[in-house]
Amino acid sequence: MRTVDPVKHAEKKRHITDTAAGLFAQKGFERTTVADICRAADISTGSLFHYFPTKRAIFREIFVQDAEDNAQMFAKARELSPWDGVLLMVDHLCVPALDRSVAGLVLEVVAQASRDPELWELVGRNEQVVRDELADLLQQAHDAGQIALPVSALTAASWAQALVDGLFGRLIDPDFDATEQVMTLRLILSRFVGAPAP
Repeated sequence: MRTVDPVKHAEKKRHITDTAAGLFAQKGFERTTVADICRAADISTGSLFHYFPTKRAIFREIFVQDAEDNAQMFAKARELSPWDGVLLMVDHLCVPALDRSVAGLVLEVVAQASRDPELWELVGRNEQVVRDELADLLQQAHDAGQIALPVSALTAASWAQALVDGLFGRLIDPDFDATEQVMTLRLILSRFVGAPAP
């Protein structure tokens, strides 16, 4: 019996989901076929179904992997001072916005989550984990005297998320430079919580 290499298995799943995410962003979930994904990922249909039973399962896996990426980054953030950890996480959450094609995927998430309770719960859970983790870092930064925090840590974390969401929302504007505006976002957040300008 052939043993499965867990690292290679995870890498293959990531390759499939990364490929599919690009297609979903470009063509939309409904118009992207399994054949499209297989062709772009250079795998057979049988190989794809070895990893995912349905196209929707691939779509959901994008957000499972997103949660895993966030957890790894929060672990790194906790190795820094609390406020530096907050800024690291904000930068991490903004990274996908540097790819303009992500705007299409954001629209697909909204459309698909409204008709897929499992996806809705998954995305909502991811958002809650990020909010709670950010709130914890913000509270630590306040307790360490790094920020003033004029509102509760949870409220500040919610607004940090709203700022990041706003960045994604502007990707439909061809004149909007997300790379440049990440620094503006950091500045707004810093002033909001009474931290030194980044």
